[in-house]
Amino acid sequence: MKKLLSAAAVLLASTAFASAEGELQLFNWGDYTNPELLEKFEAETGIKVTVTDYDSNDTALSKVEAGGGGYDLVVPSANYIQIYVEKGLIQKLDLAKLPNHVNIAPEWRDVPWDPGRNYTVPWQWGSVGMAVNSDTYSGDINTSAIFLDPPEELVGKINVAPEMNDVLSLALMYVGGEACTEDTAVLKKARDVLMAAKPKWQSMDYGATPKLASNDMLASVYWNGAVFRARLQNDKVKFGYPREGFPLWMDSVALLSDARNVDEAYQFLNFIMEPENAGLISAFARYANGISGSDPFMPDDMKDAPEILIPEDLKASGHFLPTCSPKALEYYTAIWTELRK
Repeated sequence: MKKLLSAAAVLLASTAFASAEGELQLFNWGDYTNPELLEKFEAETGIKVTVTDYDSNDTALSKVEAGGGGYDLVVPSANYIQIYVEKGLIQKLDLAKLPNHVNIAPEWRDVPWDPGRNYTVPWQWGSVGMAVNSDTYSGDINTSAIFLDPPEELVGKINVAPEMNDVLSLALMYVGGEACTEDTAVLKKARDVLMAAKPKWQSMDYGATPKLASNDMLASVYWNGAVFRARLQNDKVKFGYPREGFPLWMDSVALLSDARNVDEAYQFLNFIMEPENAGLISAFARYANGISGSDPFMPDDMKDAPEILIPEDLKASGHFLPTCSPKALEYYTAIWTELRK
């Protein structure tokens, strides 16, 4: 859910891959894979992992559908898992090959997007909210009004991450609707609010973490772990949870139907469900994971981080996004195309 697009010491793939024993091709979000995790896995198994980055769920889905990438594992968000299943792009897991499957935390074992966890294992999860510089703005940060009806001091200094489902869902919840609605009256309200707000934005870009840290951006619709990383560099950066409603997400790892390095993929899937290794994943990207017993292996500053712990009075405002119907997706795409012009 998620994207930290600064430079990272991960191994990038070439456009062509060869199937070979002792290799694994991981297709994952940019700057989301801890190099230490890969080094440890290679040291323990002898398997070399090559990571190819993507910047959105749509980009990943399109490339996997096109075929020929040579990828073995992909890391979609919750609302995309069933799309992969329905299109036959990922295969059902042989749980007998995954003894660490029992380490999945109870609340993440039987999820709506993958009942029984037959197709995926957890990677990380988090929320989408508002990053705000508290030196510039001292008002309520727990509202989508920050980007949809910006206060004067933030006008022209706001970034909106260009992730269609997150942005449109925030706007729909702001006007009293629900994500993936087919109600055209509510969709029009969300569209009008977005179009009126757009001239007050600075940009629609990924990679906000360094810009928030350096005060080149003073607010952004962004992911909690990425904002956490900005705050570690600039303590004026705060993360708000919109009380009108905000998306929750979980990214999970799936085995592609045309995977070539299947045995290696199973070893990696089992490896990342070891609590110590799940802790390594979280320590790098600063998101929570879904593995029981990983907390002792996480950095101390994650245990009480406001970007990780949703306030009790705002928990009910967080919603996992559903998979949109074709009709809802058609409406979404039309609004998004207009917004991105």
